[in-house]
Amino acid sequence: MECSRFLTFLCFSSSFLVLGTYELQSSQTQVLLQLRRQLEYPKQLDLWLNTSTDFCYLSTPQVNITCQNNLVTGIIIFGDKRKRVSNFNGFRVLDGTLSQNFSMDSLAATLSRLNGLKSLSLVSLGIWGSIPDKIHRLQSLEYLDLSWNFLYGSIPRTLSRIGQLRILKLDGNFLNGTFPDWFDSFSNFTSLSLRNNLVSGSLPSSIKRITTLTALFLSNNAISGMLPDLSTLLSLQQLDLSKNKFDSELPIMPKGLKTILLNNNSFTGRIPQQYGQPNQLQQIDLSFNALKGTPPAGLFSLPNIISLNLASNMLSGSLPMRLNCGAKLGSVDISNNKLRGLLPSCLSSVIKARGIKYGGNCLSIDLSHQHPETYCAEPHEEKKKYERKTLGVLIGVISGVIVIMGLLAYGFLVLCRQYCPRGTSEQHLLHKSVQDNSVTGFTSELLTNARFISDAAKLTHKVHPLIACFH
Repeated sequence: MECSRFLTFLCFSSSFLVLGTYELQSSQTQVLLQLRRQLEYPKQLDLWLNTSTDFCYLSTPQVNITCQNNLVTGIIIFGDKRKRVSNFNGFRVLDGTLSQNFSMDSLAATLSRLNGLKSLSLVSLGIWGSIPDKIHRLQSLEYLDLSWNFLYGSIPRTLSRIGQLRILKLDGNFLNGTFPDWFDSFSNFTSLSLRNNLVSGSLPSSIKRITTLTALFLSNNAISGMLPDLSTLLSLQQLDLSKNKFDSELPIMPKGLKTILLNNNSFTGRIPQQYGQPNQLQQIDLSFNALKGTPPAGLFSLPNIISLNLASNMLSGSLPMRLNCGAKLGSVDISNNKLRGLLPSCLSSVIKARGIKYGGNCLSIDLSHQHPETYCAEPHEEKKKYERKTLGVLIGVISGVIVIMGLLAYGFLVLCRQYCPRGTSEQHLLHKSVQDNSVTGFTSELLTNARFISDAAKLTHKVHPLIACFH
């Protein structure tokens, strides 16, 4: 029995010894050393100075190399070049980027020699330049993270030729141009993160076709226009579109979402009732938009909701006094809106385990931090006030017109009294004038006009008896 145990231990130790002496192909080692040179010898890679060491078994919090079948399958290198600049113009930044000799094309060419590379993370290393078209040579990549460097320009379409790519992280760079419309060409794409870049334009409708997507992080860009209906993304759990320029109404969301961050945009309209239905939702932030109406009561009672932020909108009306709050709800911010009435008991400050912010409304509590009632008047009330004011102005105008017409009529009668007795003599003189003009040879047109004047004089003569009755 003891002998069999010893043999078992010996076999286990032998197998561990074999694994421990597992050596990387020399060609793969040379590629890693060349990568160290191209990254200009970051101190994190000083552990590679001893070339007799198997890189596959060197691991620190900043550096990790994984291997399989004598090939490098994963590279993780975290640098310390996190200096940020407000206006990066595509040139070297002192103490921020690598030197002028660095080339993104050369880096991609070097990495393409690791034909088993599936995971690549080169973060905060001062890498700068545009993402080269030849990035597609990394055919085996499933995970790519080049965050917090100095990459600029647009994301090349050739990236879509890496058919196995599942996760792409390019946060904290200076990428610009419009949002690519070809991400739906990936068959197993699950996560996209482009936070803190300069991406502009609208979000293409093709995003709805990435049905395998579980996380979409696009915060702090300049994406604008309408947010498409994302309800087809049934696998989506994390959505962060905060700090952009969206200006549409809120679309329908997938029911499996756990996080919805849409704050600091220009979303309008009402919050859809459907937002109070996803059972998995844990955090929702709709603050700093232009949302109106009364928030759905279901938002507060979601079974897994932890944080709810509706601050700095134009929400109005009153929350129902019998409002139920989810058992896990720990933070609620409804400040700086136009809400009125009392707070429901589940949002009372008495519940110390729940942080509540409600200042800047027109609530009937804590009046020193509330606006006057007129500040939160409902839009239809304002409309009624406007209509009443408009009606008053219209009545005043009509009354003025009637008075003016009466004065004009009175003035006309006064003038008639003064000038009507002269009507006969004026008619006699007019006839005489016409006769004299006909003798002197005036044109037929003038004679016709004279006859028209004569007829007018006759009409005046006929009216004279009617006016005379007013004497």
